[in-house]
Amino acid sequence: MDGASIIERLTADRGMADPYPLYARLHELGPAVPAGPGTVLVAGHAAANRVLRDPGFGLEDIELLAEANAEVARHSSVTLLGRSILQRNAPDHARVRSLIASAFNARRVAALRPAVEAAVGRLLDAMAEQGADGSPVDFMDAFAFRLPVEVICELLGVPEPDRYRFRALAGDLTVALELVQDLAELAVADAAADELSGYFAALAAERLARPQDDLVSDLARIAVEAPERISGRELLANLVLLLVAGFETTTNLLGNGLSLLFRHPRAMAGLRTGALAPARFTDEVLRHDSPVQLTTRIALAAGLDVAGVPTPPGTVVLVLLAAANHDPARYHRPELFDPTRTDSQPLSFGGGAHFCLGSQLARLEAELAVPALLDRFQRLAPGGVPTRRDRLVLRGFDTLPVTIR
Repeated sequence: MDGASIIERLTADRGMADPYPLYARLHELGPAVPAGPGTVLVAGHAAANRVLRDPGFGLEDIELLAEANAEVARHSSVTLLGRSILQRNAPDHARVRSLIASAFNARRVAALRPAVEAAVGRLLDAMAEQGADGSPVDFMDAFAFRLPVEVICELLGVPEPDRYRFRALAGDLTVALELVQDLAELAVADAAADELSGYFAALAAERLARPQDDLVSDLARIAVEAPERISGRELLANLVLLLVAGFETTTNLLGNGLSLLFRHPRAMAGLRTGALAPARFTDEVLRHDSPVQLTTRIALAAGLDVAGVPTPPGTVVLVLLAAANHDPARYHRPELFDPTRTDSQPLSFGGGAHFCLGSQLARLEAELAVPALLDRFQRLAPGGVPTRRDRLVLRGFDTLPVTIR
């Protein structure tokens, strides 16, 4: 099995359901391997970390993509994400990111703790009512999605009645982040991009007329008063990104974490008694079953290589974050879920200039939510067969039924 056949298998249903045996095979081939003309797979922890931090490797932004594949670049979902900081290179990336970063600094995130605790309590109350008769409750819908969407929408300023419409739209939009084999698959992503763009255009206009203490108001004002700092199109792209990224990763982190707890009762008991620190548990969930499995870079400079594999300009580098988190050269017995590890440095939030802005907020939500869930429901148990999303890049559950009594 070579790199090209591994990536082919990863994008098939069986590979998406359980990619880890394929990652193990990649490690046997080396930290980086060619995967067909102009493509390199990176599975080694050190190699992945280096690519994420090396400015010679950037994003295939919308301009580069339009040159390489004009047909793909015409899709509104690709264009929208391509204008966000997720897929911008310097200097545009730093210019816009600096406007958003203050909302996610350590002080601002710490100040959100009471709001997160209150949201956790409300959602647990709702779960208790829903499952009081012993019937299964879908943890993904009832809690794992609703907690982070409530928090990010509060930051943005999205009105409460609108918040729960976004799960399906976000799921559709993120198709554009996957390794799409057929451009027809982007139709649902384009429709979601158009609807989300329209929503935030209307919300930004409303906030310009009646400003509030929220991020939409702040960014919309800047886009009008100083468009050289953030244009109108960049405003919409980044508001959509903040919404989607603000809950997609955390939703999957919570679902993947609970699934692991059901399979590892000692860890569940440790969280309940306080013997296991929530932060240590969260680190190991991120490492063992990363909510974000891969990210893509493109070689922008000449003379680059990854672990000895040449990457001339234009080479697409698929950085397999989840494979790096399972690198046996970095972790002892990486296939084991072991929240007592003391040396964990998962790459699940990326690295370098594009390190995830919301990482501290995601950690806060997980570290507050999981212990509260276990404390409230002492008899929490699987309530049926869970279903995984058919995705490779964003790994998580579609449904995860539980019983609470």
